[in-house]
Amino acid sequence: MSTPSPHGRSRIAALAVALAAVSTLALAACGDDSGDSSSSSATPTAPDTASFSGNAASALASVEASVRAKASERAASASAAASSFEASVSAETERANEAARTELAKVDGQGNAMSEVTMTGKPRSTTGGLLAVVVTITNKTDRTASYAVQVDFLDSSGKTVETRYVGAEDLKPGEKAQPLAVSRKPAEPVLTPKLAKAQRY
Repeated sequence: MSTPSPHGRSRIAALAVALAAVSTLALAACGDDSGDSSSSSATPTAPDTASFSGNAASALASVEASVRAKASERAASASAAASSFEASVSAETERANEAARTELAKVDGQGNAMSEVTMTGKPRSTTGGLLAVVVTITNKTDRTASYAVQVDFLDSSGKTVETRYVGAEDLKPGEKAQPLAVSRKPAEPVLTPKLAKAQRY
């Protein structure tokens, strides 16, 4: 084996120094700021789940149950309020209709407000199969007025088989009301609604 030249020996010495420097840096990187390299090699461990009491989950379940209970109470309250309102509206409608019946008992002929009343049929699909008409009452005068309307339901021969009364009270000038006149007769035979009387009072 030949002996390296002086120039070759210098290159080998330089490589050795470089390798030593790299090794030193690598060792320094393994340590932390405190100089204790043992902490950097520690492996993280999973938390000890046996030490959990489960109280947090129970508390969340309790809160959720409480929220659901309150929501249920609010829904029931809203439903009861809606039912109460519907009942009050129905009672008010029946009262107005009874007032209309009483007023029309005094009227001879068709009354003084036939030109202020029109009728429009409602589809049976929206009334549960019942025959119903929307009675549109418009106060065409310049003062507040109440109205009484009589709707007759006629059979195919033109005979009146049922009469319904609807009313509107204290309509201001230009104001409209749209009560429903609903027949309580069976769907067959088919009846035809007719505006029989309309009185403004």
